[in-house]
Amino acid sequence: MTDTTLHIGQTLSFDASPFDAGPAVARHSARGAILVEDGRIAARGEADDLRARNPGARIEDHGAALLLPGFVDAHAHYPQTAIIASWGKRLIDWLNSYTFPEEARFGDPDYATAQARLYLDLIVQNGTTSVCSYCTIHPESVDALFTAAQARGMRIWAGKTCMDRNAPDDLRDTAQSAYDDSAALLARWHGRDRLSYVITPRFSPTSTPDQLAALGSLWAERPDCLMQTHLSEQTDEIAWVRSLYPEARDYLDTYESHGLLGANGLYGHAIHLEPRERARLAEVGAALVHCPTSNTFIGSGLFDMDGLMREGQRIALATDTGGGSSFSMLRTMACAYDIAQLRGRALHPAELLWLATEGSARALNAADRIGTLAPGSEADFIALDLASTPAIAQRAARAGDIWEALFPTIMMGDDRAISGVWIAGARCKGAA
Repeated sequence: MTDTTLHIGQTLSFDASPFDAGPAVARHSARGAILVEDGRIAARGEADDLRARNPGARIEDHGAALLLPGFVDAHAHYPQTAIIASWGKRLIDWLNSYTFPEEARFGDPDYATAQARLYLDLIVQNGTTSVCSYCTIHPESVDALFTAAQARGMRIWAGKTCMDRNAPDDLRDTAQSAYDDSAALLARWHGRDRLSYVITPRFSPTSTPDQLAALGSLWAERPDCLMQTHLSEQTDEIAWVRSLYPEARDYLDTYESHGLLGANGLYGHAIHLEPRERARLAEVGAALVHCPTSNTFIGSGLFDMDGLMREGQRIALATDTGGGSSFSMLRTMACAYDIAQLRGRALHPAELLWLATEGSARALNAADRIGTLAPGSEADFIALDLASTPAIAQRAARAGDIWEALFPTIMMGDDRAISGVWIAGARCKGAA
C-alpha cells in the first residue's frame, strides 16, 4: 500500500546554481507543498493545487516553516566527535595532541558503535541528513558508522582512513593492508541500501608513496567510488609535504602522480593552491570542499570562494567535525559568509543555502537523489523555523522577502531552528 503524505509550508528550490545565474534562479512559494510517496518526493508545487489533486493524501501542515532539502555535509571526521572544540592548536599539533589519541580508541567496536550513534544523532538534530565522513584505520570504525546509518535509513559516504607513516604505531597500517582492508570494506558496504564506500588516504604526509600508489590502484579498479583526502590546508603542512615529496611539482602532484586525482575526488580545504593546482582541479572536474569553521578555528586561512567559483570549480560545504567547531550546517554557512566577506565578497543567502544542499550533493555525484526537493529525489528534508529565537524572530519580522527572512537564521540559528527532519520520508525529529 502506498504511503502518501502532503507536507505544506513555505518551499524554496533552485532551477540552477545561484553562483552561475544569481538568486533569481530560486523558486519560493509562501504556501507550497511537497508530496511524499514511499520515501521519495513525488511532486512539488502549490499547496492548494497538490491538495486538490491528491485528496487521499495525509496532510502535515507546517505553517510558516520553510521546507528545504536536508543539509549535506561533504567532509567530516566522525571519530573526532568527542574532541570537538578542543583549545588552541594548529593542524599538526591538533593531530598529535587530540586526534590521534582519540582515534586510537576506535579499535574497540563498542566504543566505535557508541560514537557513531552519537555522531549521527547530533547531525540529524542539526538538520543534516547526509554526510561524507572519514573513519579511522580500524575496519571496526567503518562497520560502526555504516551500521548506525543503515539503521536510520541514511544516505552516507565513509571510508577507512589510511596512514602508514608519521602517526603513532597503533594508528599505522601498511600499503598492502590499506589496500586489502579498503577493498574488503568496499565489497561489504558499497551500494548496500543507501551506503557508499569512499577510498580514504588521510593526506600525503601520513602516507608513503607506496600507500598512495596502492590506493590509486584500488580507485582505478573501482572508479565508481569517491576518493577523499586533504589538500593545502595550512602553509606549514605544505612545507612538510615539500620535504616529504621533493620530486613533486606541488602538493596536488603527490596525489596526481599516484593515481589519486580525478572527477570523483574530494579535496578538503584547498586554501593555499598554486595556479597549476587550480587549473588541474578544474580540468579534471574534481570537487573542493570548503570547511569554514575548521579553517578559522585552527587558523588555516581564507578559502577563495569567489575566485574558485569563477574558475568553474566544483565546491561543497562541510563542518569538518571535529577541527570544525560545530555540528551545524547553519553555523557552517554563517562562517562561510564571514570568510567570504574578509575576501571582499558578500555571499548571497541563496548561494549559502545552495552550497549546503545541492552544491554538496553535486560534489558527491548525488544531486539526482539528495540535496533538492525535485520530484524523484529521496525524501530527505527538513522544516526550518524562521523565528526560532527572540533575536531571530524580531529580525525576521522586518523581512521584505524570503532572503531577508532566511538570512538571520543562517547567521544566528542553531538546532532550535530545525523544527522537523525526515529521512526517506520518515520523521526523525519534531512532533508528529
